[in-house]
Amino acid sequence: MKVIIADDHWVVRQSLKQVMRRLNQTLETYEAETFGELTALLGKHPDTSLVLLDLVMPGFEELGGLRALRTKFRDVPVVIVSVHEDVEYVIRSVEQGAIGYIPKSSDGPEIERALERVLAGEVSFPRRILERSRSSSSPPPPKTQASSARDVDTLTERERDVLSLLGSGSSVKNIAEKLGLSSQTVRIHIGNAMKKLNLPDRTSAVHYAVTHFGRASV
Repeated sequence: MKVIIADDHWVVRQSLKQVMRRLNQTLETYEAETFGELTALLGKHPDTSLVLLDLVMPGFEELGGLRALRTKFRDVPVVIVSVHEDVEYVIRSVEQGAIGYIPKSSDGPEIERALERVLAGEVSFPRRILERSRSSSSPPPPKTQASSARDVDTLTERERDVLSLLGSGSSVKNIAEKLGLSSQTVRIHIGNAMKKLNLPDRTSAVHYAVTHFGRASV
């Protein structure tokens, strides 16, 4: 498994590398200090399994850079590691296809849990930031034509509960514990919701959940 850590701060790259190696001893880790170095590495290693990406580094224009990266390397999973703690950055990163978002202010155990989820094939978004949006008076981002056409009323109450927790940054395991279900049952509910909403994959389901349920007011 190959992982690229893209950040212009050496200390951050080394810290993330140490955490990743504790979680998986067989990882091949590569480092990029600039956007140019990152794209060069992805060109040499198209089989990269994960990119840990800082939104602020030379040659990279934050969310615009993420969009460009996702367009050119569509199949490479990306997790954002950023100083930004604004919920809009989390939402916009999700909309651009990120499978995780880790604030740099997170403590060691929190970063390790987030990376553990991602390496296990799940997603990880900062619940404390997403929940902050519940008390925000700012309007939600405009819906796309595709999302507007999806009828949330077709979902059962349990499917809505599952998507609501998913949109708030909970893992499948945590959703199962909160709702008193098995992890497999939670996955079935997510799968059923995906079919009803015409969502092609799990990442799309997370994007939908974060955008439509994670921003819902209490």
